[in-house]
Amino acid sequence: MSSLALHNSGPLRLMAVHAHPDDESSKGAATMARYVEEGHEVMVVTCTGGEAGSILNPAMDRPGVLDDLPAVRRAEMARAAEILGVQHRWLGFVDSGLPEGDPKPPLPEGCFAVQDLEVATRPLVALMREFRPHVVITYDETGGYPHPDHIRCHEISVAAFDAAGDPDLYPGTGEPWQPLKLYYSHGFSKKRMVLFHEALLARGLESPYHEWLQNWADRPDALERVTTRVQCGDWFDVRDRALLAHETQIDPTSRWFFVPLEIQREVWPTEDYELVRSFVDSPTPEDDLFAGVDAGVAVRPAV
Repeated sequence: MSSLALHNSGPLRLMAVHAHPDDESSKGAATMARYVEEGHEVMVVTCTGGEAGSILNPAMDRPGVLDDLPAVRRAEMARAAEILGVQHRWLGFVDSGLPEGDPKPPLPEGCFAVQDLEVATRPLVALMREFRPHVVITYDETGGYPHPDHIRCHEISVAAFDAAGDPDLYPGTGEPWQPLKLYYSHGFSKKRMVLFHEALLARGLESPYHEWLQNWADRPDALERVTTRVQCGDWFDVRDRALLAHETQIDPTSRWFFVPLEIQREVWPTEDYELVRSFVDSPTPEDDLFAGVDAGVAVRPAV
C-alpha cells in the first residue's frame, strides 16, 4: 500500500519549479495530478514566459500566433494548470533561448540565465515562504538537458530550498519556512526507452526509438540516481491532456504519444525522482514524495 494512505489528517503541499511553460506537463505531471486527486495542494512555479520558444506544432504556425507568442503561451499554461488541478505562479523572468552555433552567441542581456543568483532566487524564496511546501521538485545539475534556463532553474531551486527557512536571509520576503524534502525529477532513462521500444516491437507496432537509441551517448543512466518511484499510471491521460494544452509546443502526432497508454501503464507506470535533501526520516527506495512527512506538520509554522 502506498504511504499516501497515511496522509489523512490534512493536505500536504508540493511545489514543482520549472523553467518554461510546458515543462510542468512533460516532467512529473501525472504525479502532480495524483497528489491533487488525493487532496494535497500542488503549486507549479514557472521561471520564464517561454518567450524565446518556437512554434513546434505545424498546425499552430499561422498568422497571429507568433506575433503574440508570450500571450498565447500564458493562455496555454493556464489551461494546463486547470487540467492538472494545480496552483500556478510565474516567477517573471525572460526566456534565455537556446543558443546555437560554434562558438555559441552570448545570451540576451537581462534574460533569466544571466541574472545574478541572489536576484533570481529572491522571488522563489518569497513563494516558498508564502506557499510553505513540504516537498520541492526541480531539475538536477544538468537541467535535465543543457538549456541555460533549466540549469538556472536548478540553481535557484536549490538555493531557495536552503535559504527559505533561514530568518537572516532574504528579509522582507515573508516568514521563514523550511521545506522538508528536495527532489530532482528524472525522466530520460535509456532503460525506459529500451523497454518501450521492445514492447512496441513485440506487439507488431512501429517504434520511434530506433535512431534515438542508436545515437544515445555513452553516459550513466539517470535511473541509477532514482530513489523514489511514484505509481501514477492512472493519471497518464491527465498528463497528456495537460501537455496537449501547450498547442504551440506539442505536436499531437509527435513521438510523445507513440506509446499507447496501456503499454506505458504496463511497462513503466511510475514517474521517477532522486531525493537529494531531507529533514525527515524516509529510507529509500520510496514510492511517495511525502514519505516520512507527518500530516501533523501541514499547518506547523517554521521555527
